[in-house]
Amino acid sequence: MSVGVIGLGYVGLPLAVAFAEAGEHVVAVDVDEGKVASIEAGQSYIEDIPSERLRDAVPSIEAWTHYAPLARTDAVLICVPTPLSANREPDLGPLLAAGRALGGVVQRGQLVVLESTTYPGTTREQLVPLLEHGGLRVGEGLNVAYSPERVDPGRTDYTLRNTPKVIGGITPECTERAAELYGRICDEIVRVSTPEAGELTKLLENIFRSVNIALVNELAMLSDRMGIDIWEVVDAASTKPYGFMRFEPGPGMGGHCLPVDPFYLTWRAREFHMSTEFIELAGKINQQMPYHCVERIELALNEAAKPVRESKIAILGVSYKGGVGDIRESPALRIMEVLAERGGELFYHDPYVPALPELGLRSLPLDEVTADADAVVLVTAHPGIDHLAIARDASLFIDLRGATRGIRVENLVRL
Repeated sequence: MSVGVIGLGYVGLPLAVAFAEAGEHVVAVDVDEGKVASIEAGQSYIEDIPSERLRDAVPSIEAWTHYAPLARTDAVLICVPTPLSANREPDLGPLLAAGRALGGVVQRGQLVVLESTTYPGTTREQLVPLLEHGGLRVGEGLNVAYSPERVDPGRTDYTLRNTPKVIGGITPECTERAAELYGRICDEIVRVSTPEAGELTKLLENIFRSVNIALVNELAMLSDRMGIDIWEVVDAASTKPYGFMRFEPGPGMGGHCLPVDPFYLTWRAREFHMSTEFIELAGKINQQMPYHCVERIELALNEAAKPVRESKIAILGVSYKGGVGDIRESPALRIMEVLAERGGELFYHDPYVPALPELGLRSLPLDEVTADADAVVLVTAHPGIDHLAIARDASLFIDLRGATRGIRVENLVRL
């Protein structure tokens, strides 16, 4: 079997490698010439795929920047970004461009699966017409399904292999074709009745997290005013063996999913004359957190008789989560922007993010960035860094991730 993959980012590249390792021939397509060149050279740009693993798979992968070779495949998986516009509305530009290009080469008998996160109805209403433009019809020589990606970058306990794969086809035959395909690389297949059910499944998963994170973030802000340690409260609540699921406060949500996906559903809901107020409120609370964190930093400096202006502020971790280098929607960036606007002198250390060109900064060695800092702010806790030792040595340590919970140091401030 030959499998095509469109979009070679954090979703597409692992899929391409997995199918190659399963003995399938892979035709990988991306408009980014740099990614294609990296794949051909066996140099991975995705942390979850080591270069050694990619090099072993490369003999079974041919990478292209155009779509014509996809005509030779049995199945094509679409894994392109689905971001938000400047107005926080769904931007299907990359998806529609991929659909139009694929529609020009799609062949009778092929299976097309959309993996990109999107609102219910996208597969049927947006993608299918583009694929049928040349005369083929779904259910009559063309199979189309939706199967949401469930990638959690940096995670090793749940992978593509052992994470259940949700699949919903336009027709039952489409579902079975997709199930047979993914069964080659996934241990468990979960069939749903329609693509819309699959699309909403992915949104529910991420909105569930967004709403619960917003709840604990709001409690963190309240606890701060009440003089209660939110981390002690979360730890205590987590001892309940039923009816409670642990979520932790933080400086805000980042990454490719949580800050974006809820807005896809709230936008779609308006077409059905419904306002998803609960979901939108959660988004507002999470978007407020970087500003709340700046206020905590500012107050902590003031209590040390130092204004933000001209204070040396060391930021530890700028990616959106520990152990990865992805800075998309990272709350650290907004925190740093606001501190810079208020006159702070910023430095940062992040072993996964060597530079922040938009801020004119480069990652400095850990000992250099913390030396003589008026405040050390832990925004993202990366593995392998002794944050407790840094907290004990710093003149002022502000912990926005709870890495120091359980210890009491006079110069320590926690979210």
